[in-house]
Amino acid sequence: MTGLPRAVAEGEARERGTGFAVWVGFAAMGLGMFMAILDIQVVVTSLPTIQRALDIAPDEMSWVQTAYLIAEVIAIPLTGLLTRILSMRGLFVAAVLVFTLASIGCAASIGFGLLVAWRVLQGFAGGVLIPLVFSAVFLLFAPRQQAIATTIAGVLAVLAPTVGPLVGGWITQTYSWHWLFLINVAPGMVAAVAAMPCLPAEASEPRLAARLDWPSLLVMAIALAALEIALKEAPKRGWSSAFVLGFFGLCIAGTVLFARRTLAARLPVVHLAALADRDFAAGCWLSFVLGAGLYGSVYLMPVFLAFVRGHGPLEIGEIMLVTGAVQLITSPIAVQLERRADARLLTASGFALFALGLGLSAFETRLTDFDGMLLPQVVRGGAIMLCLLPPTRLALGHFPPERVTDASGLFNLMRNLGGAIAIAVIDTIVYGRAPSHVDQLVDGLMRGDIAVARTIGLPETLAAGIPASLIDPGAQAMIKPLVEKAGLVMAINEAWASLGLFTLLGLLVVPFVSGRRPRWLSGSPDIFETPSRSPRRIRPERYGPKAGPWRHRSSRE
Repeated sequence: MTGLPRAVAEGEARERGTGFAVWVGFAAMGLGMFMAILDIQVVVTSLPTIQRALDIAPDEMSWVQTAYLIAEVIAIPLTGLLTRILSMRGLFVAAVLVFTLASIGCAASIGFGLLVAWRVLQGFAGGVLIPLVFSAVFLLFAPRQQAIATTIAGVLAVLAPTVGPLVGGWITQTYSWHWLFLINVAPGMVAAVAAMPCLPAEASEPRLAARLDWPSLLVMAIALAALEIALKEAPKRGWSSAFVLGFFGLCIAGTVLFARRTLAARLPVVHLAALADRDFAAGCWLSFVLGAGLYGSVYLMPVFLAFVRGHGPLEIGEIMLVTGAVQLITSPIAVQLERRADARLLTASGFALFALGLGLSAFETRLTDFDGMLLPQVVRGGAIMLCLLPPTRLALGHFPPERVTDASGLFNLMRNLGGAIAIAVIDTIVYGRAPSHVDQLVDGLMRGDIAVARTIGLPETLAAGIPASLIDPGAQAMIKPLVEKAGLVMAINEAWASLGLFTLLGLLVVPFVSGRRPRWLSGSPDIFETPSRSPRRIRPERYGPKAGPWRHRSSRE
C-alpha cells in the first residue's frame, strides 16, 4: 500500500489510539536512541584510558570521537529515505543490531585503525536511531498521545548526555575500558527483540535503493565531514588558517552543489524543500540554538570541574546529575502546560529560562563547586523540556505521515550541528582567551593590586609584597598555577556568557511561527486507552499532491 490510500489508512489507525504493544515498541526505540547518545559522552570521559591501552598517539586520539560524530551527522538526514527503503521497524532493528555489533567490534579492537573503523559504523547506526524515535512520535501515536511520547523521547535525548560522564566515570574506575562499549550489547539485544513483534509492520520499498542519487549522497557526506573536521581543528589551528578555511570552503561548495541537485531530484536524498515551511524552519533554528546551549553546557561543566576543581569523572558525573533530575521532575509539568498554553509563549519562556541558567554560570570562581552550580543547573533543567517539547510539535506535528521522517532528520541534524559549532567556539574562547587573562592578572600583580591577589587565591602573607615576591623563584613557582587557573576561570565564564546570549537568539523566531495549538485532547486520558467511538475521518486532501510544504511524490513517480 503506497501513496494516498496508505497515508489515509495510517492516519485513521492513529486516530483510534495506540495499544500497549506499540508503547513497548516505542520504549525499545527510546532505549536504542539513549544508547547512541550516551555512548558519545561515555567514551569522551575515558579517552585517556583508551589511549594508554592501545598506545595511540595523543594527536590522533580525538579521531576516535570525530569519526563517530562525522558518521552520525551523515546518517541523521538520511533517515527519511532509509525508512522508506526498509520501513520504520526494519530500519530500527537493523540499526540497533549494527550499533550493537559495532560496539563489540570497538571493544575487541587491538589498534587505532580498527577502533576508528568500528566507530564509523557505530556512529552511522547511532545517527539513524535519533531522528527515527522523534518521527515515531507522530507516526505511531494519536494526537492526544503525542505529548507524552514527545516528552519520553525528549527526556531520553537530553538525559543521556547528562548522565554520560557519571556512567563513563564509574565504568573507568570499576572496570576496563572495553566495558565502555560492551554495556551496549545487552540493551541493544533487548531493544531489537522487543521492537520486532511490537512495532507495526509496514510495507518497505527496497527498490528505491536502485534509484538513489548516489552523487548527491557523496557530496552531502563530503560537506558534512568537511564541516566537522573544520570545527574540530579551528580552535587549535586558528579559524583563519589555510587548513580550516579550506575545509570550510569545501563544506560551502558541497552544500551549494547538494542543494541544487537535491531540489531538482525526483527522489531526493533529503527533502530540503521542507525548509520552505515557516514553522519547520523556525523549529530547526530553535533546535540549532538548543543544541548549542545543551551540548555546550554539558561540555563546559566537566572542563571547569576537572581543570579548576580537580574532580575525577565519577565526581563530575554526580554533580551534573542535578540537571537530569530536575528535568525528570518537571517533564510532567511541561506536558500539562503545553495542553493549556500557547506554544509560542511556552517556547519563549523556555529559551529565556535556559539562557538565564547559562548566564548564572558565568559568575563562577575558583571555589565554585556543587553548591554554586546548583541554582544554574536547576534553572536549566526546568527549562529544557519547554525548549524541546513545543518546538518539536511546531516543527513536525503538522506534516503528513509520509514526510515526518524526512523532516525529523533535518530537525535533529540542526541540534547536532548547533552542538558541534558551540563546542568549537567554546574551545576557541576558553583556550584562546585564557592566556590573555593570565597576562592581565600578572600585570595586576606586578602593580601590587591586592584585589587581583585575592582573586587568584594568594595567601594574605604574600599579598602585601606582591612585586617583591614575584622576583623570588620559589614564589613564582607557587603563584604560576594560581594565575593560570584564575585565567581559565575567567575564560570559562566568558564562554558561559556567550552561550547565554546566543540562546536568547532563539526568541527571535518565536513571533513568526503560526502558533498552531496541539491537536491532542484536553485532560489527561489513559495513554493506553483505545476509544470505542469511530475515528474522525481523515481528509484525503491533506495527503494529496499539494499537501505539506513540498510537493508529494509517490514511490511510483
